[in-house]
Amino acid sequence: MGQRSRGVTIADVATHAGVSQASVSRVLNAKQTVDPDIVRRVQASIAALGYAPSAAARSLVHGRNDTIAIVVPDLGNPLFQGILQGLSLAAAADGYRVLVADTAERVGEEEATALEARHRCDALVLCAPRMPEAQLRRVVDRVAPVVVVNRHLPGADVPIVGVDYVRGIRDLVEHLRGLGHRHLAYLGGPASSASNAERLRGVDEALAAHPDVRIDVLPGGSRLDDGYEAAETVLGAREHGATAVMAYNDLVALGLMTRLRELGVDVPGDLSVAGFDDVPMARFATPRLTSLSVPRGELGAQVWARLRTLIAGGPVEHTVLYRPRLEARESTAPPAAGAAAAAAAVAEGNDA
Repeated sequence: MGQRSRGVTIADVATHAGVSQASVSRVLNAKQTVDPDIVRRVQASIAALGYAPSAAARSLVHGRNDTIAIVVPDLGNPLFQGILQGLSLAAAADGYRVLVADTAERVGEEEATALEARHRCDALVLCAPRMPEAQLRRVVDRVAPVVVVNRHLPGADVPIVGVDYVRGIRDLVEHLRGLGHRHLAYLGGPASSASNAERLRGVDEALAAHPDVRIDVLPGGSRLDDGYEAAETVLGAREHGATAVMAYNDLVALGLMTRLRELGVDVPGDLSVAGFDDVPMARFATPRLTSLSVPRGELGAQVWARLRTLIAGGPVEHTVLYRPRLEARESTAPPAAGAAAAAAAVAEGNDA
């Protein structure tokens, strides 16, 4: 009967097999230069003693611990939760665990958090990092292997996986314009958010494509409370003719609709509201929220595919951007006749 593995060391195996500890290490690491007779003796001793190398020992030998980390700006955001789930499932299939670090939108802490997380893991995912571009470029050089999610870094030698927010906003404007809306409002996200900048670029491109459309840009945020607190600002835009609101994300849209309901504003009768990301709760809102669907799980799986390649010493793979899919629901509808006429008059006044 073999001995219990507890307390059995490489030294014990070496003594039992009559070889050096270095020889045992070479056998454990499958080195091809080891004499076949030594391999057989070491393997027999391992079986007899019940030796099993510890995870910590394997980490020291191989220089890895089969763990990666993801740094997110707000884990309460269902978009990031979905990406994390897709990443975790894909990584687990290859025997890797995922640790999570949430910076809670504290931009000043992102770099230190990323460096500490990378120190503990084999590789890193930076999900929608908020830090300035020059700082981000410096960080990705220090924490490689790394994959960046939802942040463009032109010319950087790092895989990028993300969402085509420009195209998404343009598709949403097309939807609202098709319903008859000509005066819209965009309720923006965090000032430090690169994806908010991409959405604003989509606003600009939509305005260039449709001179008959006006879009007011309003300050907002990324959380439910931000949308709730922005209701009065949105109503100010409505008084000036806006008939539809595009929120930075679904959380903001849902918070906004809650406050509008409290104020007696009907959605979509008085004001159409649309979000972005199509989080699970969007389909269960009252009314159900029009949104742009993002393949959260697939994003996470694509992140792992690229990170796995880097860990194995492979090349940086090409950038992949997913075009969001419009999910038109009951929160958007044609504007009321009077509202449409007022919005058209405002638009004509701006063109004069």
